[in-house]
Amino acid sequence: MTASENAGSGDRRAAGRPDGREHRIRSVVEVTYHQRGRPGDEVDFDAKILAISAAAELAGMHPQTLRQYDRLGLVEPARTPGGGRRYSARDVAQLREIQRLSQDEGVNLAGIKRIMDLEREVTVMRAELTSVIDELRRARSQLAELRAVTGPFRRASTDIVLWQGKRR
Repeated sequence: MTASENAGSGDRRAAGRPDGREHRIRSVVEVTYHQRGRPGDEVDFDAKILAISAAAELAGMHPQTLRQYDRLGLVEPARTPGGGRRYSARDVAQLREIQRLSQDEGVNLAGIKRIMDLEREVTVMRAELTSVIDELRRARSQLAELRAVTGPFRRASTDIVLWQGKRR
C-alpha cells in the first residue's frame, strides 16, 4: 500500500498529519496547569497533574494498561497523598511511544523497557559529554590566555648548565 493509499484509508500518521491527540494533550495540560498555577506562567510539561483517566484518554489506552505499565516500571507517575496516580504531558508522550513501539514495531514490553533504559542512559551520557566538552573549552581558553601572557619568553631556556674547563 502506498503512502497516498494509506492517507486515503484514514492512516493520519502516514499522511503526515497529527492525529489530534498532541493538540488535545497540549490543551488539557495548559488548561489544567493554568487552573492550578497563575495565568501567564510558563507551562511545565513535566508537571504531574493529569489523573489516570485523563492520561489514559490522551494516550489512547485503558487506565488498566497504565497501571500495568507503572507496575513494570515503564512510566513513573507521581502519587497523591491518597495513592492516586498523576501523570505529566511528557508521561503521556512516553505512553504513546510505548504504544507505537508495541503495536507498529512489534516490540514486546521487556524490549520496550530496555529501549527506554538505554535512551535514559544515552541522555545522561550526552549531558556528561557536554559538561566535559565545556570544561575542555574553558581549559583551552585558559591555555591560550597563558600563552598570550608568556609572549616571547616562552622559548627562552632556563636550564642551568654546569661547565667544567679542561682538567690539568
